[in-house]
Amino acid sequence: MTAIVVGAGPAGLMAAERLVTMGRHVTVIDQRRSFGRTLLLAGRSGLNLTHSEPLDDVLDRYGPGRPQLEPMIRAFDPVALRAWADELGVETFVGSSGRVFPVGQKATPLLRAWLARLVEAGVEFRTGLAWSGFVDGGISAVDEDGSTQELRADGVVLALGGGNWPRVGGDGSWIKILRDAGVECVDLAAANAGVLVDWTPKHLADFEGEPLKNVAVSIADQTIRGEPVVTRGGLEGGPIYGLGPQIRDELSRNRTATIQIDLLPDVSHNGLGIRLETKRPKDSVSTYLRRAGIKPVGISLLREATGNRLPDDRVGMAALVKAVPVLITAMASIDRAISTAGGVAWSAVDESLQLNACPGVYVAGEMLDWEAPTGGYLLQACFSTGAWAGRFGRGESDVA
Repeated sequence: MTAIVVGAGPAGLMAAERLVTMGRHVTVIDQRRSFGRTLLLAGRSGLNLTHSEPLDDVLDRYGPGRPQLEPMIRAFDPVALRAWADELGVETFVGSSGRVFPVGQKATPLLRAWLARLVEAGVEFRTGLAWSGFVDGGISAVDEDGSTQELRADGVVLALGGGNWPRVGGDGSWIKILRDAGVECVDLAAANAGVLVDWTPKHLADFEGEPLKNVAVSIADQTIRGEPVVTRGGLEGGPIYGLGPQIRDELSRNRTATIQIDLLPDVSHNGLGIRLETKRPKDSVSTYLRRAGIKPVGISLLREATGNRLPDDRVGMAALVKAVPVLITAMASIDRAISTAGGVAWSAVDESLQLNACPGVYVAGEMLDWEAPTGGYLLQACFSTGAWAGRFGRGESDVA
């Protein structure tokens, strides 16, 4: 049996590995001149492979996508992923936050060892070929000269990523091809992305790049603690990324969204009221608020939220400090996002990740409609769905 894998990121390479170990003749194509570039980009600040928390907690991180992803992640879970890396000669360790990294926190050694093992196993790699559609018994691809080639295979795995990595080919252009073939797709949207806020020039001049330390950010009924960072465009950082689905939902309904930031989440309303009870006659407002424990960037945020018309009573000030409203006008652009939501709808694939509209064609990785926070969950699901899609053609006795 022959197989073509389109895309040489984590999901595609894992699918190729599963296929070749089952005795398939595997060809991996990619429009770029090198392979695994998304893995290298993901590893720029330390390659966070997965997370060490209990598996049920890991699965909960996928939100609405958990029911579909669960069998795939259980079949190739964080423990299996670490064992796989170890087999490549890449030792991993658990950081203080529970995140799992290779020793050295570099992607290059892992990728180099992985590609060498795939080549040794017989996987053929072809560069400079951009997938352009389907033909009977295979796919069409355009080479760098603009000519079209037809590649035949018994099965195809598509692993083209989302729409947030245009530098390495992940621009989401595959959605039109699939929709033209009758595949239901959800529009791609920025996930794990910053948000846009109309800061005043003074706030930016004083605090661009400054984190709001140890705050709690809320929207709807969700709250996440962390350190969002003031950027030229608005806000970025873990709490903003984690609340992305709720922010997008509110933006889609109202065209704007409002988050609340608790500047002192470890201090109760009553406790804050006591701190704010006494204002010395010569105190400026900034001095008064700093004495209550609010950092300068937080004071500036209070001024932004009120148009510099701060409450003149301690009860009103305490209420504001505990829930500073920040108006969001939009998500940051998708090409600045860490990942994407949307993609191939779950209703468009069967349990093996085969496209209902295109028998013999499977999808994996961020092409599917799921999202997850940062922390190793993104790569874990890419590896797991790649391994799952790479099982096609197995006999009934092989079904896990």
